[in-house]
This record gives sequence, C-alpha cells and structure tokens, in this order.
Amino acid sequence: MACKYPIILVHGLMIRHSKRFRAFGKIEKVLDDAGHNVYVATHDGFGSIETNAEQLKEYILKVLSETGAEKVNLIGHSKGGLDSKYLITHLGMEEKIASLTTLATPHRGSAIASLIWKLPNWIKKFIAFFINSFYKLLGDKHPDAMTACYQLRSSDAAEETLCFSDKVYCQSFSATLERSRDCFVMAIPRKIYMRCEKTENDGLVSRESAKFGNYRGECLDISVSHAQLVDFAARKKQRERIFDFYKKVCDELSEMGF
Repeated sequence: MACKYPIILVHGLMIRHSKRFRAFGKIEKVLDDAGHNVYVATHDGFGSIETNAEQLKEYILKVLSETGAEKVNLIGHSKGGLDSKYLITHLGMEEKIASLTTLATPHRGSAIASLIWKLPNWIKKFIAFFINSFYKLLGDKHPDAMTACYQLRSSDAAEETLCFSDKVYCQSFSATLERSRDCFVMAIPRKIYMRCEKTENDGLVSRESAKFGNYRGECLDISVSHAQLVDFAARKKQRERIFDFYKKVCDELSEMGF
C-alpha cells in the first residue's frame, strides 16, 4: 500500500543528485515500482545545514504544489537528516512534514569531522577552497566546506530538539560496517574511526550518534557501510537487503497513516 504523502529522499554531504548521478542509486526506482510517490531532493552537496535546509524547504513546497498533498515524508541519509531537522525546527515547516526518518545521521557528530577540524586552519581553508570551487562547478549554490565540517564535529550534547511535539513522527536507524574489507570506500575511514573512538560505526557515523527520536536499531543485520546504505559500492546481496529495508520503512509509514 502506497504512503498517503509523497516521500522525499534527502541526501547527505558530498553527494549531488542529477540525471547522471542518482543520489540514492536505484532506491528511488525500487520505491516507485512498489507504488510509492518518491522524490529526491536537489540541495547542495557541500552546503551548510542552514543553506541546505532553505533549499530543501523550497523543494518540498514545489512537491506539495505539484502533487496537491498536504504533507511529505522525509527520509534523510547522513547530513540530510540534520538538514531536515533544521528545516522543521527553524523554518516553520512542522505542519508540512508528516514524518522524518534518519538513516546513519550524525546527530551527535562524527569523529572523522572532528579529526579534520583539528588540522591547522590554513590547511582547512586551502582544502575548503578547492572543494567549494569544484562543487560550485557541479552546481552548488552555496558550497561551504568549512562550515559543514564544523557542524559535523562530535558533540557530547544529544540533539533531541525535534522531539518537542507530536506533530512530526521521528525515527532513526544506524548501520555498522563490521569489517573494513566489506566496503573499499569506507575501509580507511572505519579504521580511523575505530582508532579515534573505538566504537562500532559505518565508516563515518557511530551507532550512538545515529540515535534520535524513536531509535529503531540497525538498518540491517549484516555488515553495511555509510556509502552502501544509499546503494553506492554495495554488493548484489547487500543491495537486495538494502532495497527491502527501504520498502519496509515506507510500508510501515503507510500503515501508520503517513
């Protein structure tokens, strides 16, 4: 049964959704084939939480206008979950969002971002200049690598600011890359993360950091990385499980009346 409201997939850092590069791989098509009305947001790949939230708001209002729907369901991967939270808490979109599901979102930050932030300032500015220039060419309206890195640092304070009302249903999932060899893309980040915090993670986000709202546990009971969760560098058997996970999430939202 299709969800009552459109589903908008919200990508995280470093990703840009386009016709040539699908931010969620074939996940969008899988959900569409299952009968759900699915969209993928087109915000900046290296923007700050604030500017990305503004772009996300504009995109959501466009979807609502095109579909005639009253609300949307947001499924945010990684930083996309943070952008979505800011959208609701600071941009007056609470009435337009039926549910928010965050997948491997660093609600308490990432040890990798914290490590990068400790680099000398001149090195960070040098790297940020090239990242911003490159993403500007790709189409980013407000690339800001420095601010994005700062906002993703680890924090001891739990970001539970969205659990202030019953107007938006909030749930979260984490992922764990059990062995570095299970994903060549996240192999090195996972090893670095283990040295920094010695805690289970998906290569970029720890299990504890991913907890928010109604924490539902691990996305899958198999080893899966931060990148593989959006159908990037996933193996055939993993992909089938990942697709089934997304369909299950949407089916549950449908059963809840969303």
